This record gives sequence, structure tokens and C-alpha cells, in this order.
Amino acid sequence: MAEQKRASWKDPTLPDEYPQPEELDEKAEQDVSATTEESSKDQAVKCSPNLLQMLKAAESRCTTQSRDREEPEETKAGTGDLVTEGLKTDMQIQFTDQKQEFNKRPIKAGRRSLSRSISQSSTDSYSSVCSDSSEDESSPRDKLQKTSKGFSDFCIKNIKQADFGRREIQIAEQEMPALMALRKRAGEEKPLAGAKVVGCTHITAQTAVLIETLSVLGAQCRWAACNIFSTQNAVAAALAEGGTSVFAWRGESEDDFWWCIDRCVRADAWQSNMILDDGGDLTHWIYKKYPSKFKKIKGIVEESVTGVYRLYQLSKAGRLCVPAINVNDSVTKQKFDNLYCCKESILDGLKRTTDVMFGGKQVVVCGYGEVGKGCCAALKALGAVVNVTEVDPICVLQACMDGFRVIKLSEVVRQVDMVITCTGNKNVVGREHLDRMKNGCIVCNMGHSNTEIDLASLRTAELRWERVRPQVDHVIWPDGKRIVLLAEGRLLNLSCSTVPSFVLSVTATTQVLALIELYNAPEGRYKQDVYLLPKKMDEYVASLHLPAFDAHLTELTDEQAKYLGISKHGPFKPNYYR
Repeated sequence: MAEQKRASWKDPTLPDEYPQPEELDEKAEQDVSATTEESSKDQAVKCSPNLLQMLKAAESRCTTQSRDREEPEETKAGTGDLVTEGLKTDMQIQFTDQKQEFNKRPIKAGRRSLSRSISQSSTDSYSSVCSDSSEDESSPRDKLQKTSKGFSDFCIKNIKQADFGRREIQIAEQEMPALMALRKRAGEEKPLAGAKVVGCTHITAQTAVLIETLSVLGAQCRWAACNIFSTQNAVAAALAEGGTSVFAWRGESEDDFWWCIDRCVRADAWQSNMILDDGGDLTHWIYKKYPSKFKKIKGIVEESVTGVYRLYQLSKAGRLCVPAINVNDSVTKQKFDNLYCCKESILDGLKRTTDVMFGGKQVVVCGYGEVGKGCCAALKALGAVVNVTEVDPICVLQACMDGFRVIKLSEVVRQVDMVITCTGNKNVVGREHLDRMKNGCIVCNMGHSNTEIDLASLRTAELRWERVRPQVDHVIWPDGKRIVLLAEGRLLNLSCSTVPSFVLSVTATTQVLALIELYNAPEGRYKQDVYLLPKKMDEYVASLHLPAFDAHLTELTDEQAKYLGISKHGPFKPNYYR
């Protein structure tokens, strides 16, 4: 796997095409903002009838034999009608028993006792997530590995970890009901047959469920990691053993990061036609290095604020030659993944890396978007004194009314115990702030990329870096003062802990439906622009998760629906609602 010289991958920044936000003049900045607002209101996807027909057909053919218990008639009607109103189709998609899938347990013969197996799994799980140590310290690029079936088109840390990774994926499947439902409802129809999806996301047990769902729906996949610290090596091994071309391992260098992306793209006799990206690095690499391949792409699905901003820049400049769907601004991403996922995982990441007690600690959270809201709520609940920095007056007002003090970072940086960035911007915490922090201050990032903390200013001769734990560094000043930097300023929760599988099921299902929509859309339906999924699809994704809570929808009467001026089956919100 090391046939290419590493020296050829020393161009990771690709600076020409994406000016940083602060480089835009006032007019350009207004134009980008206007483009974003216009896309939010006017460029909402007019959902393909084929997609909704497929889902409706699947829903209508769900037999009562597959249910463990009888449901009230009004509940059945409400859930079925939620998908679409009055659609008819001749497609034949057969349902099978969903609950039977989740009640199955893998049976494997083993020599160890059950208690020994559980103990070992717990140890392995913690190691796979929180440690970058390995018995084999050589680079995966320097060795050729093969699966038990002779498959070798991959590059990971250790293929021998595949069995453990498979167990991790099976655990995640239990908490991702919507993806498992899509496999049952559309698996035989293969709506992604012929799709060749190249992806760049975090490679965890949850995204493995997403990748394998795409395969069940007919797609061929090649995958790389969007973060050098978030890959779970055992999961990557399980994906490779299952036949997915995956190029990622925990603890990649910057050089490795771009090499892995290139290996995904530059495959012999394999031309991707769909992109699933998280952060925009994959899209940018294909656009810059392989323009001929980029023009053959049928659609792009992007889930991060950073990647979406890049797409809007390309669109504004007239250089986006394929349609794209902005998943980040869908309701199912903003109000669930960004909020609830970060609300639970911020504490997990901080506890695992620092063993810190939150009660009474002075904390600054930079940014009060959905990620910042989740972080603030979690920290406040454990007794931390939370301060907020924010540039948007609307978000400032929300923070004030939620009971948080809104300040400038420079005003309190000498007193705080912890600084957490959640903005998606760059240099939010600069060297002038870092110099003034007190001894032992914890600094970390919950945004997508590592640009929010000015790390370049810390890599100087007078400052000393000391690794104290995996993903935990002490940066030491000449006078002995030290700050605690987590994950080298990269995304804390996925670099240092795990994230809730259930809430990621919401985002992953939205991504799958976006890929299906773009791939099956007739020629000319979408222009070379950035679109949002319609609220009807957001509501459908939400409905797939309701059975897990035994939640029963109330249905509008005809009179109530007429009074509100909407269909009794939705959508219940306008397309511009977020």
C-alpha cells in the first residue's frame, strides 16, 4: 500500500479556491449571506415523487404479521399517512419483520466464559476509542494486508481487529432504528443501484452502519476519514473485512490524511458519481486535483457548516458544476445532532481526558449556535459557571434569556478554568488569549476543524509541548505556566470519546435520503446549486424514530387542518423553518 512517495502529498492546504471568511470584502460577505438565505428559502429540494412513492409503497405493504403487538388504528393511519398524501405506485418493495432483526443476537462459539468476554470487550472498547497506542507502530502505508477473502483494496491499522469491530457495529445497529428500517423497506428495490459513493466522514461504529446501509441499498462505497483522531481502528477493520474500500486509521499525520483521500478518489476503473462529505475536504480535493472526475459527479451531500460554507462559495463564484444538498441546515441535523449529540458527548470527552470536576468551574463557551447551546446546557446542569461569547445578537439574546452571562473572551480569560470553542470559524482563541490564561486552563474545540484555536502560534521555540495522555498535551510557557490542550484542537467528542448512536441515526438517515434523492432525480430537476431537503423529508426521518419511544402522533382533524391552511399529514413547517 506504500507504492506512492509520501513527498508527493505535501500540498494539503489547497489555498486557491476557498478564501477564508475574513478575507471576503463587505460586499462579498453580504453576497454569501444573501445566497445562503436565498437557498434556505427558495432552493429547498422539491422532493422527487419517485422517492416518496418508494417510501409510501414500502409503508403501505407493511403487514400486521410483522408486528409484535396490535397498534391502535389511528396510530397506524397516522404513521402511514405521514410519509405522503395520496401517492400511488406500482413499485414492489416488500417489508420484512423489523423487530425480528433487532431481537436477533449473534451467536458465536468461544472458549472464554461470558464474564471474561464482557470484561475483555469493555477494555477493548475503551482502548479503541481513547488510545492511539498499538502493538504495531509501523505506518499502514508500509504494509499490504488482505482480508480472509483475499480483498486488499484498503489501508487500515490492523485487519485482525475485524471481529471486535463487527461487534461494535452490531451494538450501534441496535440504537439506529431508522437506518435498519430503510434497509428492510428499500433493500430489495436497491434505489442506489449503480451509485458509486466516495465518502469522507468520521469512521466510527455509527458511520459504519451508514456505509453498510448504502451498500444494502445498492451503492458501491470507498471511504476515508475526515478527522485524523476519530477513526475507530477496529471498526475500519470490520468494514474492510466486509468488502468496503476504507483508507483510515487513528493517529494519521496530515500527509497520511490527504494520501488516504487520494486513494479513495484515484481508484483504477472506478469513477465515483456521488460524494458524501463532512467538512468539504474530499469535495475540495476532487475539485482541485481531479477536475475531470468532479464534472462527472451527479450530486454532493454535505453535513458540516464548514463544508456547506465552502459549497456556497463555489456556487457564488459560479464554479459549482454539480448540485449539492446541504444536510447541515436541515432540521434533523440542527436540532438533534448538533444539539443533543454535543450535549451528551461534551461531558464524556472532558471526563475521559482530564477527570475534571465541573461543579464550580468557570467555563467560557465560544459560540451559542446549536452546538454551543448543547454544551452550555450540559455544563450548567453539573454546576459549572458558564459564560458565553457570541457575535450574533439573536444568539446573544437567547443566551441571556437562558441565564448565561455573555462577555468577550478577553474580559475573563485570566480567571476561567476551561475554554470551549463551537463557532466553525478560525482563530477564535488566539495567542493573546492563550498567553493570559491561568495555569492549568483546559482548552478544547467542539467545532468541525482545528482552525478555531490558533495552534500555529503555539508551535514556537519558547513553548514546550508535553504529551501526558492520548489526545492530551500540556503546552508549557517559559515561566512554568501550562495549559491543557485536548485533541490538538480538533473535534473533542469524536477524538476523545464516543457519541450517542441514536441521535446519529437521525443525521445518517437524512444523508441516505439525500443521496437517494440526488441520484434518482431526473435530468434537469436540480441546477448547479446548493439545496435543502424539504420539511416533509425531515418529518419522515423523525417519524422513523418515534417507535423507539412508543410515541403516538396526534392527527389533525379536517377542520383543524383547514383552519391552519396545511395538509393534515404535513409538512407542518414551511421550508425556511430551521
